[in-house]
Formats: sequence, structure tokens, C-alpha cells
Amino acid sequence: MSQLSQGHAEKTPPQHPPQHQPEASGLRRSMTSRHLVMIALGGVIGSGLFVSSGYTIAQAGPLGAVLAYTVGALVAYMVMSGLGELSARHPVAGGFHAHATRDLGPAWGFATAWLYWMCWAVALASEFTASGILMQRWFPEVPVWVWSLAFATLLFTLNAISSRVFAETEFWFSLIKVAAVLVVIVVGAATLIGLNPVSDAGPLGFANFRTGQGLFPMGFSGVLVTILAVFYAFSGTELIGVAAGEAKDPQRSIPRAIRTAVVRLAVFFIGAIVVIAAIVPFSEAGTDESPFVTVFDAAGLPGGADIMNFVIITALLWAGNSGLYSCSRMLHSMGLAGQAPKILSKTNRRAVPMLALSLSILGGLASLLSSVIAPGSLFLALVSISGFAVVAVWIVICASHLSFRRHHVRVYGNTTSLPYRAPWFPVLPIIALILLTISLIGVGFDPVQRPALWFGIPFTLACLGYYRWRHGPGVFSPQRGERELSHDTAGTSRAG
Repeated sequence: MSQLSQGHAEKTPPQHPPQHQPEASGLRRSMTSRHLVMIALGGVIGSGLFVSSGYTIAQAGPLGAVLAYTVGALVAYMVMSGLGELSARHPVAGGFHAHATRDLGPAWGFATAWLYWMCWAVALASEFTASGILMQRWFPEVPVWVWSLAFATLLFTLNAISSRVFAETEFWFSLIKVAAVLVVIVVGAATLIGLNPVSDAGPLGFANFRTGQGLFPMGFSGVLVTILAVFYAFSGTELIGVAAGEAKDPQRSIPRAIRTAVVRLAVFFIGAIVVIAAIVPFSEAGTDESPFVTVFDAAGLPGGADIMNFVIITALLWAGNSGLYSCSRMLHSMGLAGQAPKILSKTNRRAVPMLALSLSILGGLASLLSSVIAPGSLFLALVSISGFAVVAVWIVICASHLSFRRHHVRVYGNTTSLPYRAPWFPVLPIIALILLTISLIGVGFDPVQRPALWFGIPFTLACLGYYRWRHGPGVFSPQRGERELSHDTAGTSRAG
């Protein structure tokens, strides 16, 4: 256990915090900063942007959608700044699951890990289902579940080879997604201002923003109820924290990767949603077709819609690739921490936790059911459930950051020894906590997303209650988390 961890219980602080020593987790530090950035971009640029952005426009209106995505980008920055501080100081496998255990208590770490595992397991189902729906543009006679099974097999194989292969494939395919978003922004902007030579529509401008019902056709409540879906769209930035245990030079690479990823995502998301909202009438937006494809149809590019449909399918699958990686590493981390069967922490000779990976793909195979029972509507239900899990995890990250900084200052007297310090503390994490809580309240007003609360709240309470029943009193205190992390890390080292 590091001296900082001990500091939660010590009365005499050490003069200087020690450098973090990698734990004997069986994983390898093979990921560079560019890998971390692209893993984050790959995890974020998926169905939340390419598909469910149509739902956001339909519910919030064009201007409301832009406002919702702007809020989402700001909150993502607030949360990831705190995660950067935590992960740079403690770059451990599992990231924020271990932070919650150390800084809030093991029960919170346990619930956070299972919430995040559920988030990506459900997200896998939504990515596979969305990909299968989009494949029907070309193969309407092939059931969605067939594509889901084929895609699940592909991603499992890529993850099973090695983390380095995963990181490299994620890097290059994420480049495709980034290029696709940039093309949509450029082509859409050219169409809006009348510089698209193949479009006969003339300058479209921003007339779509002035709807017959005003700037906010569904009222401001329409913006509020879409915030959860927007937060889901930004989920994946926290994958940098999950990958911290496999990052080279984590004290430098993690903060750099988080800053770079959040800035790029803000530009991509807000730029894309402005173009889409201006071109796609909100009354025609939905999840039956990606609004990105609709933009290319409106732009009049020959074959452009088919090309974009292919790119989007690729993007969805590689978002699922990040999700499967995240699921397996979270189970691996829980095995290390003694919050799941120890066998889940085992890795093979390629440093891949195969059992954790195998169990995680089962969550994605739930898409076989979702693709048979009303794929379109069930896709939105999956998004909302995953969105609840993301918001809950982000709330825990903010709370962990507040607790960590308070204990660090108590032990060391200042923050100068931290490898990275989040700006505007404690203002940003407090604002993020307020906005995240408001988003959960807003979900209760949307019957489509309401199942997220029906499932997410009981699931969270069940995790906390089980851990309290199984391990007795004190599981909500940081001191207990310190002892458990110390014990499990020492045990793992001895076993290694």
C-alpha cells in the first residue's frame, strides 16, 4: 500500500508522496498516450452520436440538441479532469473502481464496478443491435441477430489476441471514425452555406432551427429529458482510467490523453450536431436511420449515404471493441480487489484475462434478444439503462475526487506533489455532481428512458446492500477500502 493510501489513517504525514509502483496484476504497460486517446475516442464515437443523436434532435429540437451536447461536453470535461488527477496518482487496473474503493469505501467500489460492467455490457448490445439495423439497408432479408452474432465473434477474437493488438486496431479504426465525423461536418457545412457543388437545394442555412413551435418545440423539458442520452453519448472518455493499469508513463500520458480526448470530442460532437440539426428536420429524426446517413442523402453525394452507412457500422463495432475491453478489465480488477471471484484476475500468457473477457461477451450477446423484440424501441431502452450507469459512475468519480483531494491535503498539506492537478477545484466537481443529478431527475419525465431508473436504482441499492450484508459494517468508509486494497495487492504480489 502506498504512503498516500496509508495517509487516510495516519496522523503524521510523510514529507513527500512516493511514486506509484505498478501492481502485480498480470497486465502489461504497453499503451502509449496516442493509444489512450484513440481508445477514448473509439469508446465515445459510437451509437450515442451516430444513431441516438437522431432521438435527441427529435425530443429537444435542433437548438435544444446543440445545447444538450454542449452541456454534455462540459460535464465530461469536469468529470475527466478529476479522473485524470486520480489516475495519474494511482494508475491501477480498473481505474475508478479502485479509486472509489480507496476514497469512498469498498461498497462503493463494488457497486461502481458492477454498474460500469453493466454499462458496457448493455452498450455492447446496443452497438451490435444498431449495427445490425444499419446492415439491413443492404441486406433487408437477413435478421439483425445474425449480424449481431457475427460482430460479437469478431470483437471477441480481436480482444483475445493481446492488449497491444487491441490498442493498435482501436487506434486505426478510431481514425476512420474521426475522419467520418470530420467529413460530415465539412460536407454538411458546405451544404448549409451553398458551397456543395452536387447539391441542388441551394444554401440551407439554419432555417431548421426555427421550427413552427419556436426554438424549443418540446419546451425546455425536452432538453432536460435528453441529457441522459447525451451523457451516454459521451461515455467512453473514462476508458482512459480503465486502461491506466496498462499505460506507459501513466503520470504523464494519462492527463495528456484526457485533455486531448475531451477537447477533440467537444469539437467533433458539437460541430456534428450543429450540422445535423440544421439539415435533418427534427420531425423526421429518429433511430431508424443514422442522421449521418440522412445528411449525406441531403448533400446529394453519389453513393455517399452507402459509404457513410459502412463507416458508421465500423464505428459502432469499434465502440463495442472498447466496451468489451472495458468489461473484461473491470472484472479483472474486481478479481484483484477480492470483490469478485479471484479466478477472474487470471491472465493467460498473452496477458489477456480470458475468463473475464468470455463472461463480458455474454452481455453483448444479449443483443440477440434485443434484435428480435422491437429492435428500434428496445435500442433506446438499452441506451437509457447504459446512460444511467454512466451517470452513476461519473457521480462516483466526482465524489472520489473530492474525497481524495481532501485526504491528500490533510496528509501532505498541499497539492504540489500531485503529478496532475484538476483545475478549479472544488467548483468543477461540485457543478458536475449537480448537473448529473439533475439529468437523472429528468429521466423520470420521459417514458422511453424511465426504465433506466426502474432498473438502475434497484440494481445500485442491491449492490450496496449485498456488500454490506456480505462484509459487515464499515464498508462505506475509506479506511476499510485502504485496508482491503492493501491486503489484496500484497496477496497478489505474493501470488505472483
